[in-house]
Amino acid sequence: MKLYSYWRSTTSYRVRAALNLKGLVYDTVPIDLVAGDQRAPEYTALNAGKGVPTLVLDDGSVLTQSMAILEYIDATWPEPQLIPSDPVLRARVMAVAHTVAMDIHPVNNLRLIGQLKSRFGATPDQAKDWMCHWMNEGFTTLEAVLPGGDAFAFGDTPNIADICITAQAYNAHRWGVDLMKFPNTARIERLCLGVPAIFDAHPDNQPDAKV
Repeated sequence: MKLYSYWRSTTSYRVRAALNLKGLVYDTVPIDLVAGDQRAPEYTALNAGKGVPTLVLDDGSVLTQSMAILEYIDATWPEPQLIPSDPVLRARVMAVAHTVAMDIHPVNNLRLIGQLKSRFGATPDQAKDWMCHWMNEGFTTLEAVLPGGDAFAFGDTPNIADICITAQAYNAHRWGVDLMKFPNTARIERLCLGVPAIFDAHPDNQPDAKV
């Protein structure tokens, strides 16, 4: 398999973590979003959305959108399970994952921030304030629905909710959001980064990382 990925992309981070947790072998193909690699014709032929990640399977099948890729990975390689089979628990887990993937991440996306600056004249400080506002809003929501305790979000092992939270936490640190205000989120990130498969997926540990 080939994973087209950008080191700082939180959506790519999610998929790297899942692939690692499953013990799957894949090659990473860096796509530099800042340099505009995603707009190259050979890449848009794979991913018309001009984003990352893109997962190309061994048979040549091309998968896009991180949440769809995560569902595929979990359905194809069931262990360890990332999406619960119990309908109620599954709905609760996916609600948390979707809070990150649908409520927080899209309004922090590089393309949107670029439009705020180019079309509406937002300064770098205003763009940062925008991102931090929506991260704080989203983490406040998560804090209200996440179980407390000393385990992962919904049990003793990480699942899709934990992966999404941990990836978004990276972005929070990058832009100065204080996660100490969100102890459940901070706990989940700490536990996840203690798992080697997830730690290895961290942006700073990628071959294209620029730190």
